[in-house]
Amino acid sequence: MLRAMAGTFGIPPEQIERHNAERRAELEADHTHLGKQLARRGLDVERLTTAAQRFEVAVPSWGVGTGGTRFARFPGPGEPRDVWEKLDDCAAIHQLGRATPRVSLHIPWDEPEDPSALARFAKERGLAFDAMNSNTFQDFPGAKHSYKFGSLTHTDAAVRRQAIEHNLHVIRVGEKLGSRSITVWIGDGGNFPGQIHFRAALERYLESLRAIHAGLPAGWTLFLEHKVYEPALYSTVLNDWGTSYWCARELGDQVQCLVDLGHHAPTTNIELVVARLIQFGKLGGFHFNDSKHGDDDLDSGSIQPFQLFLVFNELVDAEQSRAARRDPRFAPAYMLDQSHNVTDPIESLLASAGELQRAFVQASLVDRDALARFQQSNDVLMAHRTLKRAFTTDVEPILAMARLRSGGAIDPIGAFRASGYRARKAEERPAVSSHRSGIV
Repeated sequence: MLRAMAGTFGIPPEQIERHNAERRAELEADHTHLGKQLARRGLDVERLTTAAQRFEVAVPSWGVGTGGTRFARFPGPGEPRDVWEKLDDCAAIHQLGRATPRVSLHIPWDEPEDPSALARFAKERGLAFDAMNSNTFQDFPGAKHSYKFGSLTHTDAAVRRQAIEHNLHVIRVGEKLGSRSITVWIGDGGNFPGQIHFRAALERYLESLRAIHAGLPAGWTLFLEHKVYEPALYSTVLNDWGTSYWCARELGDQVQCLVDLGHHAPTTNIELVVARLIQFGKLGGFHFNDSKHGDDDLDSGSIQPFQLFLVFNELVDAEQSRAARRDPRFAPAYMLDQSHNVTDPIESLLASAGELQRAFVQASLVDRDALARFQQSNDVLMAHRTLKRAFTTDVEPILAMARLRSGGAIDPIGAFRASGYRARKAEERPAVSSHRSGIV
């Protein structure tokens, strides 16, 4: 049933304007000062500010709720109870940060009874829809078959067919919402040696993907998302970027590889993975988060900000090369994918979007001519220092000015807290008691 949204609280624009007015003069002074510093390096602060305004990253619908551990989930006040309330929270994030105009839905978690009504609802809030996400890694009421032992790679053809049909259904829902892509992640694999036949499982995966690929509309992209482990702990079917690349190449031009920063072993050189997929023409997009031990899904830039910068260094370098070649194929999709266990989800998503913008702007400061000279002459230290000079530059005035000029908040988290949004939503959305385990 469609939830009546009339009378729900939204942050008044004039409240953001008052919040900005108290900080505008200081920001303008900082922005001017940074502009003078950057000019001495041959950089234009206005061009960088405009580039920051254009930067966009999608937010996940599931990210506005509280995540959890494998043992428990601790709900927060005012959590959204359905997809309509999730979109309200996503709209508040974009209103304040001005970098997240698209939302990625997860089906059946976000199954809309009326996709057209949901699309109108989103448009009224300045939002559109990014990649759709299918779920065949857990069982849902009414499903005829279980995914306990796999989905797209299951030994039983009937289970594989159920998983294929679910993905095709997700694509049809996405068409009605205006989406142009689908991300397929499976938890298929094994917990014990001998449990699955490695080669046969991968062949079944490709067979299932071919059926999904056949149902892709023109102009759509199918993202393959690899993961080194979990929930299968001994082996996963799509375990690394090389296997993902091989599958994407086998399936065709509409299939690309998606890189989740948490889906690698702790010592993996992720920026090198990114560079390889760019070079092979198969980098489709990202799920951004951060990690310390494994797939922790922490806030982006909270643990390894230099790694995030190095990823964007590859992306900016490729974008500048693409512009020189006029190559339209390089257009990776950006999305956040995080689990908020002990923070307010809206605050964490605002912070993460800002950290991605920061890494993007810092990577845009790299003196690429100088870097190329140092690399060519094998001047190791100066090549490294060229990157570090960009990384250590405080670009916060550029980010804040970009938000201000786009109609957002100079200090988005401060403005969010001052708005009373969370307290008002706690009144509107009574807590629902739940004893289910945490999201994995």
